[in-house]
Amino acid sequence: MLTLLVWCLAFLVTYFTIPVIRRIAFRFDVLDIPGGRKIHKQVTPLLGGVGVFLGLMAGLFLFACILKFLGQATRPALSIDTIMPILAGGTLILTLGLVEDIWGLSAQARFTCQMIVALAMVASGVKIDFLPDTVWGNAGEILLTCIWIVGLTNAYNYLDGLDGLASGSATINLFFFGVILYSVGQYALGLIAVILTAACLGFLPYNLHKTNKIFLGEAGSTFLGFILSCIAIQGTWAQDNMVRLFIPILVLGVPIFDMIFTTIMRVRDGKVKTIIEWLQYGGKDHFHHYLVDVGLSPWGAVLFIYAITVSLGISAYMVNNDAGIEGFLTLAQATIIFWVIAVLMVVGRHRRTGWQ
Repeated sequence: MLTLLVWCLAFLVTYFTIPVIRRIAFRFDVLDIPGGRKIHKQVTPLLGGVGVFLGLMAGLFLFACILKFLGQATRPALSIDTIMPILAGGTLILTLGLVEDIWGLSAQARFTCQMIVALAMVASGVKIDFLPDTVWGNAGEILLTCIWIVGLTNAYNYLDGLDGLASGSATINLFFFGVILYSVGQYALGLIAVILTAACLGFLPYNLHKTNKIFLGEAGSTFLGFILSCIAIQGTWAQDNMVRLFIPILVLGVPIFDMIFTTIMRVRDGKVKTIIEWLQYGGKDHFHHYLVDVGLSPWGAVLFIYAITVSLGISAYMVNNDAGIEGFLTLAQATIIFWVIAVLMVVGRHRRTGWQ
């Protein structure tokens, strides 16, 4: 009942603050102008991510107040103190995104700030932990953690290219994270997933609305990517060490695939040579762009990606109690499926372009 109560509050706060935020965005010209790689045709306000953030904070605040009233705030499994570093880092990423949405930032400045936040997460204990406890092992874990956090933070930003895609995909990702975390007793971390699911659902109707539309903005999309990346690192997903690594990769398979696929294609075509060029590059070469190019409608492409995301989430849940070999085979199966999809997309786009 407590989870349901805070879920409802997060949904309602986001749902009813978005119209106010939308008016503020218009008032101060925080708008997304059509053109370039963008598919939308109308000027659309940004700052939707602020509503999602407010919903999350409202839900967590109510949860903390109720626990204190009930005298259970110090219970380790329920205490939100363990998730404060993630919330602090998420707030910094949201703020950085707001600066980008309102005034603009160079790719170098964004990358530097994101790396600093990622290193702060490492210092606070949010770190990938599977290599040997040696100097090189610790250095490798720090490097992998930074790549994971910064990579997924930006991957979710680039996934936000069609109405309902980023927020809907995040809802599915968070749902499966929440289910698994609750099943293994990590209630505090699972609570972020549950409440953020509600906030995303409160935002989604406006993102899909034809006339009163609003976008997450860089603030919202990077915030979602950052929170998801940290939940993936902090969660204890299974008893088997290999399965523990595979579950978050499966749940976040779509943004990971999009990041890897676009990087390979850009490097192959000589479009990018450095990380900064990768961050600066804007083109219609992401997963969802290819799906639209081969004939799917924008909404059809979104539903297609939803279906893949749900399938991967089910696979992650099913291997939760399996041994390493089952987890490895499940991940191998997902990799093969994505490889087939990539081949079909590239061939389909080339043929379609040739016909035109």
